Order: sequence, then structure tokens, then C-alpha cells
Amino acid sequence: MLYPRAAGAASPKLHRAEPCRLSDPLLRVELPPRVGRRTTTHRGKTVSSSPRHVRTRWAAGLAGALLVAGLPVAAGSASAADDVTINLLDVNDFHGRIDTSTVKVAGTIEQLRAAAGEQNTLFLSAGDNVGASLFASSSQQDVPTVEVLDALDLAASAVGNHELDGGESDLTGRLEQVADYGHVAANVYRKGTTDPVLPEYELLEAGGKTVAFVAATTEETPTLVTPAGIADLDFGDPVEAVNRVVAELEASGTPPDVIVAAYHEGAGAGTPDGSTLEQEVADGGAFADIVTKTDPEVDAIFTGHTHKQYAWDAPVPGTDRTRPVLQTGSYGEAVGQLQLTVDGDTDEVLSYTARNVARTTTDDAALISAYPRVAEVDGIVDEALAKAAVIGGEPVGEVTADITTAYVDGKRDDRASESTLGNLVANSLRDSVAATSAGADLGVVNPGGLRNELLKAGSTGADADVNKDGVITYAEANAVLPFVNNLYSVSLPGSALREVLEQQWQTNADGSVPSRPYLQLGLSDNVTYTFDATRPAGERITHVTIDGQPLDPERTYKVATFSFLATGGDNFRAFTKGRFVDTGLVDRDAWIAYLRAESPVSPSFARRAIALEGLADSYAAGSTITATLPKLDLTSLGSPANTEVTATLKQGDRTVAEGRFPVSAGSAQVSLPVPASAPAGALSLTFTAAPSGTTVTVPVTVTAAPKPVPTVNASAYGLGLLGYALPVQVSGSAGTATGTVTVTRDGRAVARTPLVRGYTLALLLGRFQPGEQLTIAYSGDRRYAPAQTTVVLPRKW
Repeated sequence: MLYPRAAGAASPKLHRAEPCRLSDPLLRVELPPRVGRRTTTHRGKTVSSSPRHVRTRWAAGLAGALLVAGLPVAAGSASAADDVTINLLDVNDFHGRIDTSTVKVAGTIEQLRAAAGEQNTLFLSAGDNVGASLFASSSQQDVPTVEVLDALDLAASAVGNHELDGGESDLTGRLEQVADYGHVAANVYRKGTTDPVLPEYELLEAGGKTVAFVAATTEETPTLVTPAGIADLDFGDPVEAVNRVVAELEASGTPPDVIVAAYHEGAGAGTPDGSTLEQEVADGGAFADIVTKTDPEVDAIFTGHTHKQYAWDAPVPGTDRTRPVLQTGSYGEAVGQLQLTVDGDTDEVLSYTARNVARTTTDDAALISAYPRVAEVDGIVDEALAKAAVIGGEPVGEVTADITTAYVDGKRDDRASESTLGNLVANSLRDSVAATSAGADLGVVNPGGLRNELLKAGSTGADADVNKDGVITYAEANAVLPFVNNLYSVSLPGSALREVLEQQWQTNADGSVPSRPYLQLGLSDNVTYTFDATRPAGERITHVTIDGQPLDPERTYKVATFSFLATGGDNFRAFTKGRFVDTGLVDRDAWIAYLRAESPVSPSFARRAIALEGLADSYAAGSTITATLPKLDLTSLGSPANTEVTATLKQGDRTVAEGRFPVSAGSAQVSLPVPASAPAGALSLTFTAAPSGTTVTVPVTVTAAPKPVPTVNASAYGLGLLGYALPVQVSGSAGTATGTVTVTRDGRAVARTPLVRGYTLALLLGRFQPGEQLTIAYSGDRRYAPAQTTVVLPRKW
């Protein structure tokens, strides 16, 4: 059964207008016509359906038949209707960006709406409108964000994982009551059933055409939100759910004219990363399924979740057509625009344009004056900022330099890289929880929990007299950790803690790889570890040190972390192997208390996680230690480029060998000779990078240097009836050889004699015959390895 918007809820916005033609100068994609009928399996039944334009073609055919029969036909009933351009605007992952940029986001939407025609436009969202929000929104439970979207006439939104931060009851209760737009997700089911919990689609209208908006959320949602809030829900395959709903809509008596799918799921990389659609599809996973398996009847696809930006032409499976697949990035940095030109008679999509439009640079005052919706947004934002300023403007600490997430291509929030902010927050968790009865040995932070930066630059606005350079306000501190998690102390065996670190290379519970295949944890400053990403899964963490001591797999460690991580969030399922204690501390409050106590805080550019490749477990004295450190530089703002690595081999406090090696583009090649005189046994090898201060120590075993093999020279001469004499010399580069020489015949010793100054004379008395071959074996000594040679006995006379 289809589950549209619940009865009694606010109706979707229907836009009715005269058709208009596309005049945008963008490149158009012209589509070949659809032909034939299609057959699909629908809830266990085989359903045949003609293409969507069957209704208008039937009407035209009927009019022709009436004319042939001489029956009257209403004037104009058989005339061709004008083509229609439907203007679809979209955002994704807005995350409550209520700040000085919000008016420009609204202005961008209104500029695009006005250019295409008010009644031809639908404003949509691919989810995560709220959650992980800025202080002005989060401090008011994201009501200002919902009001802004309502003011902009958001027609419908996919459910993102952050819409479920407060659990099912918060979404279906509070958020639904506040929002005029509908929250849509076809793949959310009641636990243990296939009964949909949320609306599966919305029927909207633009340009006189019915547009079906079918949406689904990421199947990874259970790993991204606190499990207790969604305990009664199952999350199914998003593409299967969308296709099921599309099939039912197409099989209905009044199929929609246009179908748009919105997935809160997306590509792992995008256009700014240099990625292509083909590369992303080749990587497989959820996004590849979206592109290659979404029903051909879907005309356009919006995506989200991965905070990437792209507008790609994707082949429609089983056809020679393409359709647009788009994501706008995040935080309102761009507005997605899809313009579909629809045949006025057949409802076929004839062509489309797809692009991401950067946030406008038009002056706020001009936008407010030109567009009533922007004026309403401005009022909402001003009120929200004023309320937030009462608490948010209070100084809570100071910062000496920027402390940020990792950056890539000039953008924040590279969750695959270590950051100065993640490590500082981990320090705050450790220290805060250590002060409670639950206790903590170390702190661990997931990168997705860090939603803003600590920047040194002060405000240039009305609060500039208080929020000066170096000041951290309550709002700025809150924006870093906006989720309001409780802090837990998790007692984990060392073996499980190592497994947590291995799970940074992400897999879902079913073994599949999520859209973010690697998540770099932030760690407190008493933890370092080395890893080799080239090794097999489960073997990549090579050495872990806590408080200067190697990780003990049998010892129990107390880990301070967020309730989200402690219960297995972000696929860190190894946390559930421990026992946790809820300390009652809220992360935001503990974080702000830490900043008050520790200010001024400064960034540490020393890595906790050090990539170390090619290092062996043991080396012989006289050999060379070789290794690669391929990723020494952090990418947080202000991070210095390392220039040199010092490698120091020690036995206890005694330095055995040391060398300095250059760093280029964050990578260093180490080649450290081990002296031949190096002591055998367990030694330590320390790498120190400058100027970052990154330091890590790993154990290595040194074995004794192999002894040189000497040269054994032997000859034989006959003694007549007495037998033979065998003079032997053993010589080499390590000095005079000592030891013994043994002469054997057929494996049995026939003479043994000591070396004197490297020489000896063996006498063979008795029945030895000419032509016999004897082995001359040197025993070896402290300088030389054993060696041997052979001689053939000559004639005795």
C-alpha cells in the first residue's frame, strides 16, 4: 500500500501556471522518445503499463475518432499543447546554517525561482535540513531552520539521518508539527515488518504537471544516530524502496507526469575532488546502485549525505537516454537546479539542464527588497541570532591560533584525515570523564561529531567589542559539538580497543563498505599508534602506545567518548564489547568547562596516527633499517609542513644509531644503518618529525651480525707407508682464525686438530688410498662462521 502524506497534515504546495519555455543558456540534454510498454513485478504481481503519456495520447486519439465519425469536438481539444519547463530547486545537508549567510541562500533560491517562473518551480530537499546545526538554530531545537524553509515554501524533503537525531518520536512529533513541508522516506519500516512508518512520496504540481517526489534515506542510518531512538525501526534498501513506490504510482489509475527521486545517500567524491561518475559507479556501493538500478521511469535524481558537489548525466538503465544526478555539497554553499522540459501533449521529458548554482553575492539589502520570502527569512534569522546572542555571546575561553577539522581542496570536514580539533576534543573528553568516579584512560572522538571550527579571528559584527580575536564564545564552542551527547566511560579490553582502531577502515554490519570508507578518530595526546594501510583488513594497526607503554591486549582500558560511539555508532561496533557507564555529563557542557579551565588553548600539530610502511620486526647488526612515513603533515588550518625526520635507535637510554632524513610533500624515506657492533636484543626505534613534533616509538629486534665465512685452503702429500700429511690454512678479513679442523671420510671423522695462528697440520696414518676424497671442516670461532673444503689424496710416493 502506498503511504502518502498523512491525512490531516498540511497539504503539499501546488503551483499552477501557464507553461513557459526554457531560456537558460546552459547546455541542454536532448532525450530520445520513450517507446513501447514495460512490465514490472509489483508486490508479487506482474503489472503491464504504457509510458506515462498514454493518457494524453488516448485523448488525442479519441478526438480524431470523433471527427472521423462526424461527431462534434470541442474547439482546441486536439490542438498541440505548449511544452512546459519545470524548475526544480534543491538543497541537501543544510544543517541549520542560521547565520549571516542564510539570507544569501534564500536570495539564491528566489533569484532562480523568479527567473524560471513562480508557478513552474518546486523547492525540494534531499535531507539533513536540521541537526549538527549552528548555535542560533541548535539552541532553539532547530525551529529557526524549519521556519526559514517554510518561508521559502519548501515543498517536500527526504528524511536524512539527522532528522532522526532525536529519534522517531521527535521526527514524527515535534518536527512534523513545526514544518509545513512533508518528510518523505520510502525505506523506513516498522521493526520486523515491511510496513512503512513515514510518507513514501508527495504529489506536487508545477507548470500544470503532476510531479511525484519519492524519497529514501541512507540504509546506514542505524549506525549514524543513537540506536535507542530508532529501536522500533528497520531501514531497507533505498533503491528497492524507491522502485517499489514508482511501480505502484505507474500502475495507478492516474500516474504522475514527472517522477523525481531524492536519496539521502550519495557519491563518495564529487567534481571538486576530480572524480567522475564512471569512477564513482565503478567503486560500487549505494551510489552505484542509485545510478544503475533506479527505475527508468524516474526522470531526475537528487542525492545528499556525503557533502559532495556534482551534477552528472547518468545513463538510464535499459535505454539510450540519460538523466541528471545531482548533489549540492552542504551548508547552502550551492543550490541545485534541474530544469526539465516536458512535452505538453505526451508528458515526456524532452531535455534537461542540471547545475549547482553558487550562493549569490548580491547585497543582502537588495535581496530583501526584491523578494518577500527573503525579507521573511531575514526577520527569522535576525530574531534567532538575537535570542542566541543572549547566551551565545558569552566568552568561555581563548584560543591562540586556529584549531580546526582537516581540510581538503580548501574545504573543512575531511573525515578521513586527522585534525587538531579532533585531538583537542579527545583531550577534553579524557580529562572531563577522568574527573568522575567512572574514570578514563584516554579519549576517542568520531570526526562526524565535529561540526565547526575554533578560529582565532574575532567577530566583525555587532558583538565585535566582546568577540575579539582569540575569544571563544559560548555559541562558537557549542557549534563544535552541537549534538548534545552524554559522555560515557567504556571499559574495553586492549584487544577490543585495537579492533576499534581497525574499524576506522569502515564496513557495515553486513560486510559492505559505506559511502565514507574511512573515518579518522581523534585521540587524546597520551595515545599514538602506527598503521600500514597496505596490509590486509584487521592487520593494519601495527603498534599502539598508551601513556608510553605498549597496548596490553589483556588489560582493561577506560575510554571516554560520546554515547553515540559507545553504543556502536559510525560502525565502530567493537565498542559494544565493553561495559559502559553514563557519566551524566553532556558533551557541550564538559567541552565548555574544559575550555574555561584550559584557556588559552593552542593547536597541537603532532600526529597521534602515524602511517609507517615497510618496517620489519627485526634487523641484523650491520644491516640497514628502511621504512617510509608517507603522511606526516596534518591538513588542519595552520599546520606546518614537516621538513625533517629524525630516526633514533636505542637500547634503554643509550643511543645505538641516529639519522636525519628530509621530508617532501609530507613523506619521508628512512634508511638508518645499524652498526655491526649493535647489541642484540629488544631495542626501540623513535621517529620524530620537525617542526610538527610528531613522535612515535616502536619496538625492533636486533640480531647479532652474521659472521664472515673464512677461506679454507688445504692440500695433501704422501708419507709413503706412513700415510698422508694435510696442511690446512684458515684465513679471512676478521683477523686470525682459531678453532679446530676436522677431517672426515665418508662422514666419519678421521682426524681433528686445533688451529695455531690460522694453521694446522693433520696427519692421516693407516690405510688411506690415493684418489680418496676427504672433507676438511673448520669449526668456526667468535670471529668466523664455520667453513669447509675438500681434498683428493695423491699418490703416496
